[in-house]
Amino acid sequence: MELRLYNPANLRRSCFTVQSRSNKTPDSDRNCEPEALQFRKLSKKDLSRILRTESAIKAVERKSKSSKYNNLWPKAVLEALNDAIKLNRWESALKIFDLLRKQHWYEPRGQTYTKLLVMLGKCKQPNQATLLFELMLSDGLNPTVDIYTALVGAYASSGHFNEAFSIVNDMKSIHGCKPDAFTYSILIKSCIKLHCFDMIELILNEMLQSGIEFSAVTYNILIDGYGKAKRFEQMEKLLTEVLQSGKFIPDIFTFNSVIGAYGGCGMIKEMEKRFDDFKEIGLEPDIMTYNILIKSYGKSGNYKKMGSVMEFMNKRFFSPTVVTYNIIIEIFGKAGNIEKMDEVFLRMKHQGLKPNSITYSSLVSAYSKAGILGKVDSIIRQVQNTDLVLDTTFFNCIINAYGNAGDIERMMESFSAMEGNGCKPDNITFATIIHACRAHGMMDTVKNLESTSGRKLIG
Repeated sequence: MELRLYNPANLRRSCFTVQSRSNKTPDSDRNCEPEALQFRKLSKKDLSRILRTESAIKAVERKSKSSKYNNLWPKAVLEALNDAIKLNRWESALKIFDLLRKQHWYEPRGQTYTKLLVMLGKCKQPNQATLLFELMLSDGLNPTVDIYTALVGAYASSGHFNEAFSIVNDMKSIHGCKPDAFTYSILIKSCIKLHCFDMIELILNEMLQSGIEFSAVTYNILIDGYGKAKRFEQMEKLLTEVLQSGKFIPDIFTFNSVIGAYGGCGMIKEMEKRFDDFKEIGLEPDIMTYNILIKSYGKSGNYKKMGSVMEFMNKRFFSPTVVTYNIIIEIFGKAGNIEKMDEVFLRMKHQGLKPNSITYSSLVSAYSKAGILGKVDSIIRQVQNTDLVLDTTFFNCIINAYGNAGDIERMMESFSAMEGNGCKPDNITFATIIHACRAHGMMDTVKNLESTSGRKLIG
């Protein structure tokens, strides 16, 4: 792949000494004392939607504790159940479903049970899935392939493969419920996710014995899984076999999985070879392919080739997306090239693309690493009056920036601002706060946080 230089820049690192807030000296980025943090709260529309969802779930859930609510408005109950399922709130979903079954108008539906079983699989609740399956039988429903497959997934996703295979064997003896390619794909996905690669061969052999042909989905799951697990020999072996046999024609998903696997590990030569191979068999790259190339070259420090990909995209009329710019901003930010990162950020906005929470998180992390705390304040001012929906990751970056700079007061202000934006602190949030407070001898702050949050933070 011939690549040319596009808008090159030498790496430059900015080094600043950041002191605690009490004894900072003004610099070019900060000419006055910053105001208290006032992040934009959720818009009325967003907040209203969230509150409606939360209140609906809680209201219907409360009614499930009483036996007198047996003729509720169907739409309210069903919407609350769907919302709980979408949010993977399995305990609430099961309580609402129990209320649903008490309604005079209730009719058992296999689709509802399937959705609940899939949710329980995502939440790693195989025992609850079994109880739900038994409840379905008591409702007089006959299990379908989809219902059995969802139950198989509930066990497999938790690593209970013996139980999952036992269900598959039961399916074989039930008329109209024989396991299909999708059933086995669920098993393969779980094996890959849990790195149980020795079981994959058994599953593939069983598929062959059952006369189930491998679909494009099956091959792509395997190729993608081997690549992400850095099992390149197995990935190449499978890819070579299918190309030679003609059983499977690689598609754009295959293309991106393979070059992404190599590029993510810095194996640039292998990535470029496979890129050319796929082009030779008629596959054309899409925007995701170009994003993978940009990220791979950037991570390996090859900015010349990274720029050439951007130039090639322009010639092929592929416009960079928000994702494209986020990748480039992150690359230059991690490299400490603040000037180039800022240039790319400005170009992104000039092209009419709207920065998102990922964009601002990368910028904050880079400024914090370079010690330019004034730039962090600038980012906060930018997002204060926008309709940007902030997330926990963004706040974690802000908290980390002020914590590293020893500005404990503003760090805790940022922490307090999270709830007003509908963001819940996670383990990273608390670990960052503890680290900063311990480094600056302010463990009383952590103790106060323990008492207000009701969470044990110090072991």
